[in-house]
This record gives sequence, C-alpha cells and structure tokens, in this order.
Amino acid sequence: MDSSAAASALRPVQIAGTGSYLPEKVLSNADLEKIVETSDDWITTRTGIKERRIAAEDQSTSHLAAEAVKKALAQAGVEAADVELIIVATITPDTLTPATACYVQKQLGCDRAVAFDVSAACSGFLYALELARTSVGAGAFQNAVIVGAEKLSAYINWEDRNTCVLFGDGAGAAVITPATADSGRVLSSQLGTDGNQAELLSIPGGGSACPITVDNASERLATLAMQGREVFKHAVNAMKRASIEAIETAGLQSSDIKLLIPHQANLRIIDAIVERLEIDKEDVFINLNRYGNTSAAAVAIALDEANRDGRMQRGDKILLVAFGAGLTWASAAIEW
Repeated sequence: MDSSAAASALRPVQIAGTGSYLPEKVLSNADLEKIVETSDDWITTRTGIKERRIAAEDQSTSHLAAEAVKKALAQAGVEAADVELIIVATITPDTLTPATACYVQKQLGCDRAVAFDVSAACSGFLYALELARTSVGAGAFQNAVIVGAEKLSAYINWEDRNTCVLFGDGAGAAVITPATADSGRVLSSQLGTDGNQAELLSIPGGGSACPITVDNASERLATLAMQGREVFKHAVNAMKRASIEAIETAGLQSSDIKLLIPHQANLRIIDAIVERLEIDKEDVFINLNRYGNTSAAAVAIALDEANRDGRMQRGDKILLVAFGAGLTWASAAIEW
C-alpha cells in the first residue's frame, strides 16, 4: 500500500530524536553451543549473527521500551508530560491486555498520551512510524513516540537450533513531531501484508485459536515457528519491492540513498537486498552480528545507533525497510 498519496495534504513530520536499549546479558554463539547442537561457524555462516542480548527475568517488554523512550525524549528535548501519543510495536507484549503501551505510559508518566500497541512483527516499527506520521501530520497530535520492543527470549524454544540462534531482546524508539523549516522529514512510506503466508512464521499457540492447556503445554506451541527457506524468498522479494516503491514515491533514485537501514534478520537477506538495489555495502548499517533479530525493535535500534554514530548528516536521504510475520513488509524514505 502506498500511503504517501493519502498523506500528501498533511503537514510534514520529522524524527526529532531516537533512543535504544539493550539488556546487559550477552548470549554468544559459544554459549549456545552448550545449549543445543550447533556451532559458532554454523550460525555465523548461515546468519551473520555472533551474539544477542537476553533480558533479565524481571524485565518485561515494557521495561525495555521505556528505557529506549527516555533516551529518545532526551535527545528530542521533549518532556514526558508533553507526549500525546505512544505506539508500541511488539509481538511479545507484557500481557494480552492491556496493551504494553499502557505500561510504558505509566512508567514514564506520560499521563496525557493515547497509548496502544501494533502487532506487525518485524515491520511493526515502520507501521507505527506511518501511523504517527499521519496522526501528527493531520494535527491530531503534536508529540508522538513510537517504539519497537521485544522480549523474544520468552517465546523461544531453546531446544530448536533453527530458531533459538536467531533472536534477541531489545528496544528502539523515536519521537515524531511536526517538521520545521530547518529540519528533516519523512518523505514516503510503503506498507504491505500477505495473510495467505501467515503459517510461514508464527507463534501458533497462546491465542484464542489455540489456547495453552494442561494437555498441550508440553508441545511448546507458544514459541516461534518458522519455515526458513520460504521466509527468505518472500523477504528478499518484498523488501526489494517496498524499497523501490518508497524511493520512487519520494522522487528519489537508489543513488540518492546515503544510508540503508534494513531489518536485521539474516546477513544473506541483507546482501541480497543490497545487490538488487545496487547500493554500496559501505552505505548499509548492520548490527545484526551483535544483537540478532529483535523483530520490531531491529530497525529502531539500528536507526538510533546510526544516528548516534554520526552516520547520518542533515539532508541525507535514508531508507528504512523491514519484513516480518504476517507476512508483513514496510519501508520509509527519510530526509534527515
């Protein structure tokens, strides 16, 4: 879906600040060798991942999210009391209800904020970006916060070597405000979904379709299940298409992109996207090796790290792109 046409009459918005939070505990490939039948070479060769972060037992998704938001608000110079909208993208909510965003609101004291969650897996942060862009752009809100946050370690089958090596915990956030004459702006956005492929990547148990009971608890249905090869194929095609559409809708060319921030799921997927878009590898931000796949948090964390590392200068054109369960995909072109 090209949401940019519908938003053409809206006032432009900017990313006024970013923040991220990673738990302290590091789980390396060497650590995983002690848990399942795998090796550092096997994981690195197939994924590009060397280590990932694991949240503490007393840390929930909302705790990770709140820490990331604090940093984003500080950078943006926005007080918590002035936040009017909080959107948390997650597939690992604190509770099925209320929304994790409600807990974040409480922890930060954003008492004026409307708060709700978005469940679009790895594309969730960019879905939240578009929701915030249109909401702030329409004048409904002045200061919005979007967060991608996951505690995936709580939903992993640690006996399945094909999935447990891939995922990690973390959170990233951004503050969305109206653009000013001398600020950057979100130029375009593309969102897409293919529910016909829902079975390729899912957490099959724990919802109303398959409640967890005494009889099925041992089957570990409330853990991530994935058909890796099929997901890979769909991911490359969808991310390429979404990237091209976002670039063209923004009136740009691939050569205009100064930095590509892709979803951090698999280095082979990233390499395939870079090749198809004909973007120099040096212009791609990758932190997959350190954090693994953090689902909705991945692009958000990478955006914050790239920002704080000085990888983006005023006026640079940035491309964000993600793909996840649903199947969902999203992209956004940004002038920094």
